[in-house]
Amino acid sequence: MSNRTNSLPGPDNITRVELENGITVLVYENYAAQSVVMTGTFVAGSIFEDPAKSGLAAMTAASLMRGTHTRDFDTIHAGLENIGANLSVSGGVNRSSFYGKSLAEDLSTLADSLNDVLRNPAFPVEQVERLRGEILTSLQIRQQDTRYRSSRAFRENLYPNTHPYHHSSQGTLESIPEVQIADMEAFHRRHYGPADMIVVIVGAVNAQAAINIVRERLGDWRNADQPSALPIPDLPPVEETRRVSIGIPGKAQSDIVMGVLGPSRKADDFRAASLANSVLGQFGMMGRIGAEVREKLGLAYHASSRIDGGHGPGPWSVNAGVNPANVQLATDRIVDEIRRITAEPVSAEELADNQAYFTGHLPLQLENNDGIAGSLLNMETYDLGLDYLVNYGGEINKLTRDDLLQATRRYWNPDAFVLAVAGPDNVS
Repeated sequence: MSNRTNSLPGPDNITRVELENGITVLVYENYAAQSVVMTGTFVAGSIFEDPAKSGLAAMTAASLMRGTHTRDFDTIHAGLENIGANLSVSGGVNRSSFYGKSLAEDLSTLADSLNDVLRNPAFPVEQVERLRGEILTSLQIRQQDTRYRSSRAFRENLYPNTHPYHHSSQGTLESIPEVQIADMEAFHRRHYGPADMIVVIVGAVNAQAAINIVRERLGDWRNADQPSALPIPDLPPVEETRRVSIGIPGKAQSDIVMGVLGPSRKADDFRAASLANSVLGQFGMMGRIGAEVREKLGLAYHASSRIDGGHGPGPWSVNAGVNPANVQLATDRIVDEIRRITAEPVSAEELADNQAYFTGHLPLQLENNDGIAGSLLNMETYDLGLDYLVNYGGEINKLTRDDLLQATRRYWNPDAFVLAVAGPDNVS
């Protein structure tokens, strides 16, 4: 029994194996806790669905735990609860994903459950209709959520309706009723399979034993009709400012989302853009935007920026919750900060502080099995290499002020962005 908690996960202590049917398995032994995390993804996302039935991929994934041809809902969940384990499956844009956790000694049982729900779902009518009701209720509640409505409007105006990022992978009030069990069965039959699947296991388990467990459960899985992963289309930058307002009666707050097309996770300047974003709206009290708009001027209840990354040009956006009377003023001050960060390099102190934060935060991300598993999954998903974490500090620390400036200028234009505001009916 080895203990590998004193070194970063890397080529020397991550075991990576490609099974004959296309599944890639990564295992990291960590005996600091007697548990194990099993997570991963497979190529069955909303990018494959008809927009008229948006939510099909997510609803299919959510239905897997509702019953299989050998175990009903109660049997599946009682079996997991009896060993203190959990397992879930969810749908995304490019890929669907799974997450499970158990004691290390119960990894085989957890893998049995995963194998069954992925390969043998029954889509029981009563359970599917219950799930549909839950989704519709959630969507109805979100119609009154200013943050959700502004976020959806932002995406719908940043991406054309022919782009997979335009649509909600979770579906809409109009599309979810159109998704039938036959659609889910057909989607599962066509898109679920081992090709390009990733399985990550982290915990108190021998690497070879973990690989054998995966091979014994999933190694014989085949789907000759499974299509390959689809690329996310590139888009030209936003050429002019586009503004959309959504009125929601009875609201006392407005939510602002403004932004542009940002880098994919594989972009050469993703690290530089991420560091610049930290300066803009993350570090400390949410960076420059938080300091100016929230702390100094008191215009926002919250204000921050984020980069989505991902397989394609995800948004680089700023989010703020403000008094409806302050929407224009808050927006103007945010644009001022964007203009400043695209006009001049960040200070040497800002660069050093954020580099120290990024490198210092890494060990905290790897304190537990969940964090390690998530990092390994990202490394495999985006072809970052097994040495990504080992080299991370050096790559961050070699970034310069000019690197950050060039990355910010590449994506942001303070005179051309999408702005979505949701709030009271009289929002301007």
